[in-house]
Amino acid sequence: MTKQDVFEAAQTLSKLGAAKGGKARAESLSDDERRAIAKRGAAARWKDRIPVATHGSPDHPLTIAGIQIPCYVLDDGTRVLTQAGFLEAIGRHRKARVRNPVGEDPIPAMIQGKSIKPFISNELKEKTRPMVFRLPDGVRAKGYRAETLPEVCEVYLQARDAGVLPKNQQHVAKQAEILMRGLAHIGIIALVDEVTGYQYDRPRKALEEILEAFIAKELVKWVKMFPDDFYEQLFRLRNWTYSEKPTKRPQIVGKLTLNLVYERLAPGVLAELKRLNPRTPRGYRKHKLFQRLTEDVGHPKLREHLASVITLMRSCDDWDDFYLRLNKSLPKFAPMPLFDKQDGIVWSTELTAEDDADETELPGVPTP
Repeated sequence: MTKQDVFEAAQTLSKLGAAKGGKARAESLSDDERRAIAKRGAAARWKDRIPVATHGSPDHPLTIAGIQIPCYVLDDGTRVLTQAGFLEAIGRHRKARVRNPVGEDPIPAMIQGKSIKPFISNELKEKTRPMVFRLPDGVRAKGYRAETLPEVCEVYLQARDAGVLPKNQQHVAKQAEILMRGLAHIGIIALVDEVTGYQYDRPRKALEEILEAFIAKELVKWVKMFPDDFYEQLFRLRNWTYSEKPTKRPQIVGKLTLNLVYERLAPGVLAELKRLNPRTPRGYRKHKLFQRLTEDVGHPKLREHLASVITLMRSCDDWDDFYLRLNKSLPKFAPMPLFDKQDGIVWSTELTAEDDADETELPGVPTP
């Protein structure tokens, strides 16, 4: 028998012995003892686990009185504000260090200072310990429980009212006052909305207000809206032959117009424009989509958007580079599930095979 055979046999015997011993021990335990052991095992496994953010995005921060703070909800339901965002919100440097006095626990940057020490409870000290969590993309981050924000603000306001807050922290108290007023305003609005049920209608109301501003009740007079430069640059980036002679455009140009312009103009606008201007049995739309845009909001926004798109086009040498930049600077508005198929309307902005822009003044036809 080789050494390898001996080693494998020893491993097998060891496993069998462990299995037998474990089974015998389990059979000798009561139900309560087995449950207690299971709980200890679960606690040990979860002891070092880092919570993960299930809700939140850096693109959608919490805004209080004009102050933006990145926020998340963790998988255990904890609401957190990022450490950098919290510090900046109260007027402290986003990278302020946590002091660690000799013989004492570390003091978070937000509550450092002898003048505010008498106003800080032991409970608040515990709450303001930084939490480590993972962002939705897996990156580690630090943050604080959201409910500590008004409590920290109150500390600085109490110190200021007591006349003990030094000059170099007066700006923090001023910032705290702004935040507290903003929180009070948001709080009463949220309470009323929750009690009345209006919280569920707010997204619907927001969309209605957008469409009211962008969509005209009647057709407006036709005017040239799409500059020739838009199509010249489009043809250049797609490596198509451009001609100044007007002619009916291919369907792909219409799809690109929807993609580059109407899907990025405002939430729900493209769907409403298409609903108000349906296709005829022959597959055409009677009017141009922009003829349903309001002259005071819709048309200026369209011109502004086209100017931004054309500027991006001019700065790029190829289509891939342009499209990447466009998605970063002027992203599409995401579909809104709340309104999907509401009242027979499909609010999704995804294009179908039949979609084309049916817009005007396109000179030239792409050549293969």
